[in-house]
Amino acid sequence: MKVRKIPLRQCIGCMEQKPKKELIRIVKSKDGEIKLDLTGKANGRGAYICNNVECFKKIEKRKALNRAFQQEIDKEIYEQLYEELKKNEK
Repeated sequence: MKVRKIPLRQCIGCMEQKPKKELIRIVKSKDGEIKLDLTGKANGRGAYICNNVECFKKIEKRKALNRAFQQEIDKEIYEQLYEELKKNEK
């Protein structure tokens, strides 16, 4: 039986490599909208983060989304993502 390779992605908060299914994807669509992608299949540029508030606080402090999406991210967008993450946190 063939062993399936598990895709790994790096969290932009803690910089740890984890299986893709354990992380939440933040996506920037072509029209510039930034949102959480819980399915992991939305079109656009993606960045991955652990499903906890501590990693989110790290990306906010280091402005990791600014680097990942190569644009300035407003404080309001960080706040919206934070609220969505708190709802979905395990």
